[in-house]
Amino acid sequence: MHAIFGTVASDLANVPAGAVQFSPLYPGSSALDEQADGSLASITMLAPGGVIERRYWIAHALRSLMSEAPFAFLAPNKRGGTRLYDELLGFGCASDDASRHHHRIFRGLRPNLLSGLEEAMSAGAPRFIDSLGLWSQPGIFNWDRIDPGSALLIEHLPSLSGRGADLGCGFGVLARAVLAQSSVQHMTLIDIDRRAVVAARRNIDAARSTVLWADATTLKALPAGLDFVIMNPPFHDGGIEDQNLGRAFIAKSADMLRPGGLCLLVANRHLPYEAALKPLFKEVTQVVQANGFKIYAAQK
Repeated sequence: MHAIFGTVASDLANVPAGAVQFSPLYPGSSALDEQADGSLASITMLAPGGVIERRYWIAHALRSLMSEAPFAFLAPNKRGGTRLYDELLGFGCASDDASRHHHRIFRGLRPNLLSGLEEAMSAGAPRFIDSLGLWSQPGIFNWDRIDPGSALLIEHLPSLSGRGADLGCGFGVLARAVLAQSSVQHMTLIDIDRRAVVAARRNIDAARSTVLWADATTLKALPAGLDFVIMNPPFHDGGIEDQNLGRAFIAKSADMLRPGGLCLLVANRHLPYEAALKPLFKEVTQVVQANGFKIYAAQK
């Protein structure tokens, strides 16, 4: 089996036909951290930008490769590319180094003897965060703390009831706060990151929730007739600001709500989501603006 991790441009590296996707950011992909040792014939990886996360996935890639199987690890210069050579050397891998389109690309063969894999896999594995009382994993958005936007929304949560959803749920911080209200009957949590979904399932009351591994902006089988939707939508894609993500979340929330249903959105203060909210909702109110964030309550 040949493996691909992430989206790799054809002018950066050749990917074998039929390569299996292993990135946790592709719903339905295979799980590299569950792949059997020595079972992959090759891997091409667009390595993540976070150090702990990157080392975790590279370690699992090397563990899963057959001896002498080819690898290609690449990353943008400003998102880990300049560190890749030393990291691979630390794992016992020699590699050729190439630069192209602001990326560093390292190709080599998986050696018989590797070092440091267990340490890297342990450092990047799912863990219980004592300070939060929640499960998480490096690589999930704000994996070891509650981000300020979500904290502000939790502080200003109104009384909610009935059925709701959390779009881009992460490891379940917002949903847990909402489900603390006994009047909430059920919540559907959706996230594009498999790691977040796995963590959220551990963190949230299973009897009153459904957690879906999916892209909320394209998923067609979404629940409808909901009483409320909460969200702290992403606005970066691969490190580049993309306000269309938030607009797509807003449009989906309007589709999911019943007439009179409530959308609660928190966003960075500079993001102009008012223009996306007003055509879709009967009433749009700014609840608060503080700490660089703003909260909107939009009634359908």
